[in-house]
Amino acid sequence: MTRRVLLKLSGEVFGGGKIGIDPDVVNGISAQIAEAVREGVEVAIVVGGGNFFRGAELSQRGMERSRADYIGMLGTVMNCLALQDFCEKQGIDTRVQSAITMGQVAEPYIPRKAIRHLEKGRVVIFGAGAGMPYFSTDTVSAQRALEIKADAVLMSKSGVDGVYTADPRTDSSARKLDELTFADALQQNLKVVDAAAFALCMENQLPMIVFGMEGEGNISRVLRGEKIGTLVHAG
Repeated sequence: MTRRVLLKLSGEVFGGGKIGIDPDVVNGISAQIAEAVREGVEVAIVVGGGNFFRGAELSQRGMERSRADYIGMLGTVMNCLALQDFCEKQGIDTRVQSAITMGQVAEPYIPRKAIRHLEKGRVVIFGAGAGMPYFSTDTVSAQRALEIKADAVLMSKSGVDGVYTADPRTDSSARKLDELTFADALQQNLKVVDAAAFALCMENQLPMIVFGMEGEGNISRVLRGEKIGTLVHAG
């Protein structure tokens, strides 16, 4: 059976740790995606916008939350277009679908059309989050994965290579978990992924893999189905 996956890419990585887009980084990510697509994996992608704007952070600085979130959504579309450009340079057909209508640069988000693109071997990149404020791109990734009938949702993280018992950046006793259930993740309040995303996957028995983007070839490895990161499942 053809493997179909939804890959969530962290926006911060696109900027190479800075504001904006680092073409070398995006080119490297595209090369790994192309590798998996050539092997027959159907790949849909949700990209964050943290290298441009984070709605929650802007709202803490006094901006109205809904407007701040919309600015963040527009940031994700800029990342989508950059990723599309580099994927096509790798010879991979790509479509961007946006939850906010912007006809000159993206198709509207239509799930059945996205599925058709995937069946034809195209990469589909979903932009503008859910098109609604207060929804994180983690939650959107779970929702899009369910709607396109993906086999798994692959959550890439920056600076951490899986789910830990505590934040490894602040707690030296934190242990990496090879696998755990969604119920445990919610009960232990593990914040590596939004609780809403965990809950959506748990209710619909959609497996999630949380992995680090930084390792050599990690994206193509996880797309192929190799065991890396942490598997979170319904139990």
